[in-house]
Amino acid sequence: MSEMLQYPFMRVGLVMAVLIGLAAPAVGTFLVQRRLSLLGDGIGHIALTGIGLGLLTSTSPVLGALVVSVLGAAAIEILRARSRSGADVALALLFYGGLAGGVILTSAGGGSGTALHAYLFGSITSVTVTDLYLVAGLAAAVLAIVAVFGREMFLLCQDEELARASGLPVRFLSVLIAATAAVTVVISMRAIGLLLVSALMIVPVAAAQQLARGFRGTMLVAMAAGVLSAVSGLAGSFQYDLPPGPSIVLLALALFAVAVAGGSAMRRRRARAVPAGATAPAAAGQGADTRVDAEAEVLGG
Repeated sequence: MSEMLQYPFMRVGLVMAVLIGLAAPAVGTFLVQRRLSLLGDGIGHIALTGIGLGLLTSTSPVLGALVVSVLGAAAIEILRARSRSGADVALALLFYGGLAGGVILTSAGGGSGTALHAYLFGSITSVTVTDLYLVAGLAAAVLAIVAVFGREMFLLCQDEELARASGLPVRFLSVLIAATAAVTVVISMRAIGLLLVSALMIVPVAAAQQLARGFRGTMLVAMAAGVLSAVSGLAGSFQYDLPPGPSIVLLALALFAVAVAGGSAMRRRRARAVPAGATAPAAAGQGADTRVDAEAEVLGG
């Protein structure tokens, strides 16, 4: 680790890894609860068009990706709300169109295959201090949104009809979740890549569900797992000369495997501790238990 910190670009990458490790699972917790685990992957396809626009117009590809991703996320929510029967087909068209448009615009803008590869799979060596400032600001905005609107967004994710009956602005909150996911994809693409960032939004949450009880506990454990995966993956990529994005994702998957084994051991221990004839409590990490505990947290303050 000390050798890695001697290089300025790795110090920048380490800070970025911590920010991404915190923000991605925080947003991913809501996506998992709403059964939109693949939303981040779809937004990544759309963001590629923004990158192509940035290269074509000689402006910032990151800002282009940010604008296009947020607009695309809003369009996704509108399609989901207004076209229940054909929403899957419409979303598929939007995703694939974003990917194809991004490749065409990148080629028209003079972008090379190497540049495109860096955005698709991440390139920590290309991250600058300016990029870090932008990522830090966006990550702070993402975490602030989660802190301010977390309870309302959770209630929406659990039961949209109940949220509407409670007077919550369902359409606004739906777009807010999607837009926050879009921002998270953009801040993560330089380090992890557009094709892999969705994994860091979802896998740590899946791991946390094996161990934690309650929505808040799941989110905190997921954020810790996200930071551990991001920092360890970055260090491992430097040590063994591996690409950082895939290294981070593989470590997150390894943590998930460990969490599954640990969760199973915890459930067996808890079951043995229950007296004969008594009903065993719901296992930690199971979806129903997480939802019930979380609803008590949200509604009970």
